[in-house]
Amino acid sequence: MVGLDPRRRIPRTDTILADARLVAAGERLGDATVKHAVHDAQMRARRAEIAPEDVVDAALESLPDTASALCPVLNGTGVILHTNLGRAALSAAAVTAIAAASGYVDVEYDLATGVRARRGRSTLNALLAAVPAAEDALVVNNGAAALVLAATALATGREIVVSRGELVEIGDGFRIPDLIASTGARLREVGTTNRTHLSDYRAAVGPETGFVLKVHPSNFTVRGFTSAVPLQALADLGVPVVADIGSGLLQPNALLPDEPDATTSLTSGATIVTASGDKLLGGPQAGLIVGRRDIVNTLRRHPLARALRVDKLTLAGLEATLTGPVSPTSRALHADPDDLRARTESLTAALIRHGVPARTIPSTGVVGGGGAPELELPGWAVELPETYAVELRIGRPPIVTRVEHGHCILDLRCIPSVEDETVRRAIVSVHESGRSGKEAPPPCT
Repeated sequence: MVGLDPRRRIPRTDTILADARLVAAGERLGDATVKHAVHDAQMRARRAEIAPEDVVDAALESLPDTASALCPVLNGTGVILHTNLGRAALSAAAVTAIAAASGYVDVEYDLATGVRARRGRSTLNALLAAVPAAEDALVVNNGAAALVLAATALATGREIVVSRGELVEIGDGFRIPDLIASTGARLREVGTTNRTHLSDYRAAVGPETGFVLKVHPSNFTVRGFTSAVPLQALADLGVPVVADIGSGLLQPNALLPDEPDATTSLTSGATIVTASGDKLLGGPQAGLIVGRRDIVNTLRRHPLARALRVDKLTLAGLEATLTGPVSPTSRALHADPDDLRARTESLTAALIRHGVPARTIPSTGVVGGGGAPELELPGWAVELPETYAVELRIGRPPIVTRVEHGHCILDLRCIPSVEDETVRRAIVSVHESGRSGKEAPPPCT
C-alpha cells in the first residue's frame, strides 16, 4: 500500500525468536542475551538505521561470542605478561584440562577406595616434580595470598624482619608493608633503601621473630652503591626464611640470570618460597608455596588456607602447565628474532600489496608482569599510522597494539603464527573502511 510506514514491516519479537539461528544462539548464550539483541535490532529498524528484513541478521551480528563479557584479544604490544590483558596466555593443554575439569572430577576423591583424598594431589605432585628441592607444596589463589598466608600462619603478633630496600609496591597501589600489616604481624625494617648487611639482620632477629622475609624487587632495579644479603647467609640466622621470588620461575633460566628461581632459592637456604603461577611459569593465576614439609603443613592447616584455596579449574590448568608442552609465555620469551622478522616482513609485504602504509621496524619486547624489568628482547614489528591503533583495538577480534612516536606499532611476538592471516585481514579492513580513528561500539558486546 502506498504510504505504508515501513516500520510496520518490522517482524514481531516472537517471530524473530523462532528463527532457528537465534534459537541455537539462545541455547549457547542464554535467552535474555538473545532477546536483548533482538530488541536492539528492532529499535535500529524503527530508527530506519537498518531495513526491517535485516533485523534477524543484525541481531545475530551483535551477539557476543560467549556468555561472558570478557573479550579475547590478540596481544600485539610486545609485552609478554601484560597485566591488563590477563598476564600469561594458557597453553592448549591447559585449556583442554580446564574444560575437562569443568564437570564432576576427582579433585578431592579417591576413585580406587571411594573415600576423601588430598585436594589437588596430582597438581601438587607435578609441582614437587618441577621443584625437586621442595619437600612439600601448597597452591593458593595468587602470589600475594601466598605471602599473606605465610605471614598469618607464622608471624601473627610477632615480627617479620625485612630489608627496607625490599618494601616494594607490587602493582595497583598494593604494597608489601600494607599486606604484612593486614595479617597482624609487625614489620621489623632493617638496613637502608640501597644497602642492607647481615649485621642488620642479626641485630633484629630475636625471640619475637616469626621469620625473615626476602623479597625479590622484580619490577625495578637499584644500581650504584648497593648491597644485599644472600639467602645462604640469612639461613644461618636460626629462624625461618621466606623467599618471595614473585615471578614464578621454578628452575634457573639462562635468559633470565637476574631472576631468582624456586629451586635455587631452596637449595640456598630458604625455608619456603612463594611465587605466582601466571607469570614466568605461564599458568593460571595461582600462588605457589614450596619448601620445608613442616612449615608448608603449618600453612595448609591454618584456617585462612581454606579461604585462599584454588578451585578445580585452576588446579587442572596449573598441572597441565607443569606437565604439558611449552607454554605460550615460554615461546614468546624465547622467540627467534629471525623468525619474528620473517613473519613481520611477510605481513608487511602483504599489507603493502593492499595499499596499506606499513613498514617493518625493529621492536624491543619485554617480559612485563613485574618480571625481569631490564631484559630487552630483540624483535620486529609492523609500523602503521597511529589512527590504526584505535580501529584495531575495537575490531573483532580486538588487536591491542602500542603507540610510539606517532605510530601504531604491532609486534607479533605474543601473537601465534596461525593468527597472522587474521591480523592481515583486520589491518586491511581498517584501511579499506576509511574509518580509522572513528569511535565504534565495543567489539564483544
